Amino acid sequence: MLSRTASALFWTGRYVERADFVSRLIDATMRLAALPSSYGGDVAAWSGALSAAGVADNYAGEHSEIAEQPALQFLSLGAANPSSMRGCVERARNNARAVRTALTVEVWEAINSAWLEMQHFGTRFDSRLTLNKLLDAVKSTALAFDGATHRTMLRDDAYWFIRLGAAIERADNTARLLDVKYHLLLPRDEPVGGSLDYFQWTTILRTVSALTAYRHVYRDSVKPWLVADLLILNRRMPRSLAACAQDAVSYLDQLASLTGRRGPAHRQAVAIAGRFANARIESLFAKGLHEVVQDFMVENNRLGVLIAEQYLF
Repeated sequence: MLSRTASALFWTGRYVERADFVSRLIDATMRLAALPSSYGGDVAAWSGALSAAGVADNYAGEHSEIAEQPALQFLSLGAANPSSMRGCVERARNNARAVRTALTVEVWEAINSAWLEMQHFGTRFDSRLTLNKLLDAVKSTALAFDGATHRTMLRDDAYWFIRLGAAIERADNTARLLDVKYHLLLPRDEPVGGSLDYFQWTTILRTVSALTAYRHVYRDSVKPWLVADLLILNRRMPRSLAACAQDAVSYLDQLASLTGRRGPAHRQAVAIAGRFANARIESLFAKGLHEVVQDFMVENNRLGVLIAEQYLF
């Protein structure tokens, strides 16, 4: 496979995953913004959302202050934000179009239909109802794309590059959310690991579709250290850092068996996954959750660079 084809497939997977994450982030942040100011409130919630999406600096270059309406526009349809839902869908479609022959009809139609529907929304939404329709459309797009990919594509290098891109993006999104939201939502008079407002932590779990999973695994009220355990160490949770790291190893192994190429990206992925193998949440809290998650993001970004050097250039 040509490196430019592999790159387009990899980034198609990443952009679809990012669009889905931003849609869920917006939905969750609207819930958090409705809380009283003592629990964070409007400005803190949207500041956290922009940071979790990795676009806080871009937003500051366009707006002088943080408020709900401009933040919503920026994250959903903002032309100046390459990581807006609209921007991600457009970039995913452009990459998919470049490798149209590597995709099945169903996979192409899933992403192309999403792009066509996005054109109807323009660059601004006129009501909360329109925004809700936009969020639902993006979530449905991600599900349709994943379903079509899983059900119709050969398990060849094209499939594994798409899945690898999604795994790297998903890991980064979960890490950003956990790091930013943990410190944002911790009340000023609460120690790390203390009792936190149930609604706040429930909203974090909703962002990554993990609330039902949490209840099944822990059968307990929502507690910050258990949320961290689920989203960092639990390999049964598909959005956890440990699960994403293990997925990356698996996908790279599949690519190695098809291409005969194994190198620094594999070693990096195995090293990241190995750090979670016997880890316990108590030891991670002892090290400092912020430091653990920051280290993971650095190593995950390094993995992305090594994948690019090994396969995409």
